[in-house]
Amino acid sequence: MNLLAIETSTDLGSIALWCDGVVLRRFCPVGIAHSETLLPLIRATLCEAELGFADLHGVAFAAGPGSFTGLRVACGVAQGLAFAHQLPVIPVGTLDAMALASGGEQVLVVLDARMGEVYYGRFSRAVPLGEVVVCQPSALPLPDSAGWLACGNGLAAYPLLRARLAGCVHRWQPELMPAADAVACLAAPRLARAEGIDAAAAAPLYIRNKVALTVAERLATGGKA
Repeated sequence: MNLLAIETSTDLGSIALWCDGVVLRRFCPVGIAHSETLLPLIRATLCEAELGFADLHGVAFAAGPGSFTGLRVACGVAQGLAFAHQLPVIPVGTLDAMALASGGEQVLVVLDARMGEVYYGRFSRAVPLGEVVVCQPSALPLPDSAGWLACGNGLAAYPLLRARLAGCVHRWQPELMPAADAVACLAAPRLARAEGIDAAAAAPLYIRNKVALTVAERLATGGKA
């Protein structure tokens, strides 16, 4: 089974090919819009693996949450390839994939959502323990138990979180970012179970409907107009 996975929910974009359990991951060039680099990178990686689009059995993408533009790009490319080659689509939660990549059993994922907020989710062996939320670091819900692993760049962006989570976290991975190989690893068993959806039904998971602060909001927090 051959699966293409796309992850562009942050500035660090990547793709991965799952080929019967062997994963080949490649990162998007830095400093260039994902919309410009994704298709050339996909073609080059398929060529490297000696595969063509006709050899794929499905397309997965990180559905969110994350950058509004990045999520639209990943979803649009996945839909386009799926339509063109009659492939099923497998949307995967961005934070779900991060929880898997962390290698932890009880995982708190904290991804910087910008605008003074974070995307936050709790997972047990990469299975969600509730809905992903967006909140300010000071309002992040605390687990009622110890022994958690915390990961994601929200930990580095908001040092307050270290103090808030210190009583329940025993391992920290602030450097962990979303990547396509974890998306592929979550999507592959779903594709094998024929759980892919039609391309027309694929959609990003935004969590919130606001992409930027207003001028008044930036000024109120000491920013520039």
